[in-house]
Amino acid sequence: MKTTFGEYIRQLRTDKGFTLTELAALLKLDSANLSKIETGKREFDEKRLERLANAFNLDIEELKTEYFADQFAKKIYQYNCSTETLIVAEEKVNYLKSRNVKQDEIKF
Repeated sequence: MKTTFGEYIRQLRTDKGFTLTELAALLKLDSANLSKIETGKREFDEKRLERLANAFNLDIEELKTEYFADQFAKKIYQYNCSTETLIVAEEKVNYLKSRNVKQDEIKF
């Protein structure tokens, strides 16, 4: 995806033929806030990802990938970090996953 998450939502909405008001109601938002999300003036609340997935019959894991990739990209851009940051982050995720697996295997 080469758009922001807000632009992604707008594209989904227009492709499906929803008005701002219709989609906002499904997401339990007012249309002004949804408009701000679509234009990048406000952040989408991750608590609403499940509702968004349901509204468009999307796989929640793919939607989370789009959402969190957007969040990471904004932070990397905001702080002028190198793309090396993503490599280090992936290593940290792998470490956390391996650590949790080991903890899950311990029986008390």
